[in-house]
Formats: sequence, C-alpha cells, structure tokens
Amino acid sequence: MTQNLERTDAPVSTAPASRAPKKPDPATSRPLWRRPWIVPLFLVSVGYIIHTAKPYLDRETAPLMPHEGFSAYYPTLMTHIAFATVALLTAIFQIWPWLRRNHPAVHRWGGRLYVVTTMIAGVLGLVIVPFAPPVGKLGVTVATVLWLAFTVMGYIRIRQRRYAEHRRFMLYAFAMVMNNFWGSIIITAGRRLELEIDPNYYLEAVRWIGWVINLMAVTWWLNRTAGRPVR
Repeated sequence: MTQNLERTDAPVSTAPASRAPKKPDPATSRPLWRRPWIVPLFLVSVGYIIHTAKPYLDRETAPLMPHEGFSAYYPTLMTHIAFATVALLTAIFQIWPWLRRNHPAVHRWGGRLYVVTTMIAGVLGLVIVPFAPPVGKLGVTVATVLWLAFTVMGYIRIRQRRYAEHRRFMLYAFAMVMNNFWGSIIITAGRRLELEIDPNYYLEAVRWIGWVINLMAVTWWLNRTAGRPVR
C-alpha cells in the first residue's frame, strides 16, 4: 500500500492557511440502511446455525458419524460447532465498514475473538474429519485448511500493518467460513428437484462448489474495489 509523504525540503508558506470545512467520509457516514446486507445476513446466519445445530443437541438422537474408538467424538463435535458459530457471527461484523471505521477498538477485539475461535474450530474440525463419510472428505479438509491459513495470514498482515493484504486474506477467510451455506442450499435443491445424478458425484461436488464460488466472488470484489484506499 502506497502512502503520500510530504517533502521535508519544500518551502514553508507564512500565509495563514484557510480552513476548508472537512468533508465527511462517505464510507464512515453511510447509514445502516445503505448497507442492507448486514442485518439479513446476520439473521439468515442465525437461522442456519439453529437449523443445522439443533439435531446435535440430544446425544441420543444426534446424527453422528461412526466413531468407534474415539469416545470424545461428541464433545469434540459440539465444541467445534460452538466455536465455529461464534467465528461465523463475528466475521459478519468484522466486514461491516461502519463498525470498522467508527468503532476501531470493537473491530480489533472482534478480530482477536474471530482468530481464536477460528483456530479452535478449525483444528477440532480437522480432528473429526477422519470420521466423516469418504465422499467429500477431501473437499472438507481443503476448505478447513484454507480457512485456517487465510485467518493466520490475515492476522500476521495486520500485525505488520499491511492493511490491504490483511483485508484480502480476511475476506478470503470470510468466504471459507460462509462455505457451508452453499452445501445446504445445493443439497436441498437436489432433493426438491429429484435430480438423476450419482449421489457420490453430487455429494463430492457439494463439498467443493460452495467455497470455490465464494472465493471467486471475493476475488471479483477485490478486483472491483482495488482502487479504493484502505484505512
């Protein structure tokens, strides 16, 4: 990220400087209704989490994968779900420009919370992946590893004050954490349409299509906003 530096050898003017009225930053002053995606995205995310996590609350009836020899599977799964839930909801507020510009302290602490919850949820996700069905296992593993890698790189870049790269990696991480939405949508659509597709191919595709589409969308957005200053 380039910065404009003042020349120290430039002549100093003794004329009184005229104070022009400060123009409000459009990104900072833009009201909530100009960001209509924040509230719906948060509400949809909460609904999705409740819908997908509710069946696992009762251990006796939870749709658990076979996990012979791993007695800690259920508490590990529930801990993964809990921390992934916090990471997902926190990520939504982290990409909210108004909150980032007007309340930077909240954004910083929210970022720390997001990084910690992502690390725990991601590592626990990799622990339980070996017990998942073979179909789609590779896609889930790649998505989880990328989620962790993007988050770590985003944290490193903000510590280095490389803000543009921090923004890029954190948006990539956001694309990964929102990946599961696509999986649910595609599976539901397949059941409703009664598509005549080999279930193995279909379920394998579900594990890849979501995060690939999300990454493509984020890359398009980053290219579209490449000329904007990063504060």
